[in-house]
Amino acid sequence: MARIIGLTGGIASGKSTVTSYLKEKGYPVIDADRVVHDLQAPGGELYRALVEHFGRDILLDTGDLNRPALAQRIFSSQKEIAWSNQVQGEMIRKALVRERDRLAKIEDLFFMDIPLLIEQGYLDWFDQVWLVYVTEDTQLQRLMERNVLTGVQARDRLAAQMPLDEKKAFVDLVIDNNSTRDYLYQQIDRALEQIERR
Repeated sequence: MARIIGLTGGIASGKSTVTSYLKEKGYPVIDADRVVHDLQAPGGELYRALVEHFGRDILLDTGDLNRPALAQRIFSSQKEIAWSNQVQGEMIRKALVRERDRLAKIEDLFFMDIPLLIEQGYLDWFDQVWLVYVTEDTQLQRLMERNVLTGVQARDRLAAQMPLDEKKAFVDLVIDNNSTRDYLYQQIDRALEQIERR
């Protein structure tokens, strides 16, 4: 039976850096964000639901989703966040179940990178859950730089997610990403060694 490790964090916490490193080490990783992008491609199930709910002004001239415009609409109110969490959450869960079950048939150990793992109730899927952790100040700074957001916009996005400090209570391992990349990789290597020994 496959062992599955859940990987979570928050926006701009460094999950992508961790998943890239895991892939380099040869571990399969299901990326929930990639699954979402596939569902949001023109003609996809989620694409149709988003256009129906928000209208065509969330689209680029090419017909693709205008992701910054979509994010702006979703994060504009608690009502829209709740709608997104429910509707997108259901569609994403079904797609992730398919991916998980497919990989479980062919791999002994794999990872699933799910940003809202705790909030969306995925905890019972995993043998272990790892949290990529940064302080709120670091997260805010990285988010503003990466997404070219104002402080207010970045704080609004962070406010829409469970704080990383609260997520610590639900996980088996906290990976500290406040320091250097080398330190980050050392923590991952130690955790992988422990898993491989089991």
